[in-house]
Amino acid sequence: MNLIKALFITAVLALSANTVHAQQKIGSVNTDEVFSSLPEVKTISATIDNLTKTKQAEVEKLIGDYQAKLKVAQDKEKTLTEANKESVTKELMAAQTELDVLGKKVETARTQAGKEISAKQNELLVPLQQKVRGAILAVAKEKSLNFVFDTASQGNNNLIYTDGSEDITDSVKAKLGGTVTTSKPAAKSK
Repeated sequence: MNLIKALFITAVLALSANTVHAQQKIGSVNTDEVFSSLPEVKTISATIDNLTKTKQAEVEKLIGDYQAKLKVAQDKEKTLTEANKESVTKELMAAQTELDVLGKKVETARTQAGKEISAKQNELLVPLQQKVRGAILAVAKEKSLNFVFDTASQGNNNLIYTDGSEDITDSVKAKLGGTVTTSKPAAKSK
């Protein structure tokens, strides 16, 4: 009697699992396409490019100062004679100290520029990423999807094969006001 009860419960659970599995809808979205269709991305790219150029110019100015002072020190070293050895040596030691300080400034400026550019990218991209995520979630709910896979080439894409999943890329683009292209058939393999 217990064996029949166990088999019955197992059969019911198996049928329930198949029913649940059959009801799940899967979709896919290419976030690379979504982001490239958004006008905000061009604005963000331009802002980051301008900041990068500005920071690069600041670092290059410091490098120019360093190279100019190095040349002055090298030229001064060529004037070294027995008669002026003491005064020129003092000047060269002072120049070396100044060059060391400038070298550290260059490295600090490079590091700081990298941090500022990274912070600006995060400041500008995180809200846009949240906006795209919100649109994906909204489209997924509208289409009653249980799972949505990102088919973009970047990141940790675990999608190896899709057959019959609904590509919601254009719907997400439309929701965000991006440029919508004609839908492509779902990718068969990755």
